[in-house]
Amino acid sequence: MTISATPIYASLLAFLYIFLSLRVALVRRRERISLGDADDPALRTRIRVHANFAEYVPFGLLLLLLVELQGAHTVLLHAIGLMLFFGRAGHAWGLSQHPQSIPLRSSGMVLTFTSMTIAALANLWLSLF
Repeated sequence: MTISATPIYASLLAFLYIFLSLRVALVRRRERISLGDADDPALRTRIRVHANFAEYVPFGLLLLLLVELQGAHTVLLHAIGLMLFFGRAGHAWGLSQHPQSIPLRSSGMVLTFTSMTIAALANLWLSLF
């Protein structure tokens, strides 16, 4: 079995992760903050945006990969992957704004949770039936 959908979304999400990491590193360098956030609100926000991304993406990708390994239809795989990508990107963008964009942040979480819920249900369905 060839795995073709998950690598696309893993790569796109990796690029976004690198971008979010660089945003943290640049503030750390500019402000000369090695560890923690030194009570710098901009750095604290960037750290949380990066950490939130890192908390959700690995599990979302794992679920996507498992659905793909079970032979799910390409349309389902791309729907899950697109929701995960745009959910994480939207959440990161909304959380990064000053003031926060609550609608964008919320819609990002809804897309993320929807992608994970669909993937979890698909995994159960495909493994049981």
